[in-house]
This record gives sequence, structure tokens and C-alpha cells, in this order.
Amino acid sequence: MTTATATAPSPAWKLWTGRVLSALPVLAMLLSSAMKLAHQPKFIEAWVGHFGYPESAATGIGIVELLCVAVYVFPRTRVLGAILMTGYLGGAIATHVRVGDAFVIPLLLGIAAWAGLFLRDYRLEELLPATRPR
Repeated sequence: MTTATATAPSPAWKLWTGRVLSALPVLAMLLSSAMKLAHQPKFIEAWVGHFGYPESAATGIGIVELLCVAVYVFPRTRVLGAILMTGYLGGAIATHVRVGDAFVIPLLLGIAAWAGLFLRDYRLEELLPATRPR
């Protein structure tokens, strides 16, 4: 589509709201991956005792988490990054459901990742319209 509205930049409020929303899951996942990679005793105790994962899995899962974030923050790969983050956060939701914990945080992070991307990238409005034109 080559209309002026399709190529026009987003209004400043949409761009900045999208950036803030996108930053939330990025920061949360960076913190989460840092905890996994640091192997702090208190974290490992919860990782093994509460969630039931082996300690050896923390490093690999932390690296996967970092890769998801890296793909999301680069403009050329941000849609793929959002898809990967959604998959990762789906696994986090499943883990919380399995142990009986609240899963609202990973759910909200996934929503924020897509909402931020939707507000920053006008092409997603055409791909994922909120309403269908008549």
C-alpha cells in the first residue's frame, strides 16, 4: 500500500507509549535472565525447589531469554522477537500454572510486548486490524 497514511510516521504519543510498553518486557526479561545466569543461591533454591527445574537448566533458559530479547529490540527482527517472546512467556505461564502460582505477570508482559510493537509499527495495524473495513 502506498498511500500517504500508510507511510506516515506514527504520532509522537503512539511512538512513546509503544516504546514504554516495549521496554517493560525487555527490562523484566533482562532481569530474569540475569538471575538465571548468575545462579544466586536464593534463586536456585526457588528454581529447583519451587518450580522443579534442574539447576543445570537455568543457564540455557537464561541464554534463550536473552536471545528472545535481542531479537525483539532490533528493528528489523522485532516481529520475530515478539513471536519468540510470546512463546517464552507462554512457557513461563505454564510453569506458574503447574505449581499453582499466579501467572498474571508473564501474561501482562506478553500483552505489553505486542501492544508496544503495535503502537510503534504502523504496518501491524494493517496486518492485525482492530476493526475490519467495510
